[in-house]
Amino acid sequence: MPELERIWEDATCEVHRTVVGPMDNDVYVVRCRRTGDALLVDAANEHEMLLEVCRKLGVRQVVETHGHWDHIQAVPAIREAGYQVAVTAADAEMLPSYDLVLEDDAVIEVGRLRVRTIATPGHTPGSMCFAVEGTPILLTGDTLFPGGPGNTSMPGGDFPTIINSIERRLFARFDASTVVLPGHGTSTTIGSEQPHLQEWIDRGW
Repeated sequence: MPELERIWEDATCEVHRTVVGPMDNDVYVVRCRRTGDALLVDAANEHEMLLEVCRKLGVRQVVETHGHWDHIQAVPAIREAGYQVAVTAADAEMLPSYDLVLEDDAVIEVGRLRVRTIATPGHTPGSMCFAVEGTPILLTGDTLFPGGPGNTSMPGGDFPTIINSIERRLFARFDASTVVLPGHGTSTTIGSEQPHLQEWIDRGW
């Protein structure tokens, strides 16, 4: 069974990560330390393990960063177990089923934590990032990775759009110390990535 690791915490919030499936997807749980309520980000794969995580950590809701197949394999089993799954309207048809539609610039309450939604189209039309207010945590799905933007060569992807999303909706809004937690691989920071924006534009990917 994949390991569940606590990768960040302060007095009010803790973030756990596990890696699942053939594409090594990062699945995150954001948990309010004061109430025990939690949010799972991307029901990607290995549903039995994720259901165990949901029960162990007090997950109340599941959100999807986008609708690509490798991020949604566990959605049917998660819903069948009684958890509501939310996704943006633009990516909703990519899921076999869902419960709620995520709007841009909305707040998801996780216990006493507030998780802000940030629409960042480009990797898919409905890609979304999630910022945990009052913490440096920014969950970016497949929009921003260490070393650049997510792949835009698949149907629905668009490179100028993802660059615009990263520049205006992430780099312009978050300071250098913001911790970026992507949908695959290791974490980075806004400060580590922002100086390379023009390089990414020049290379075209």
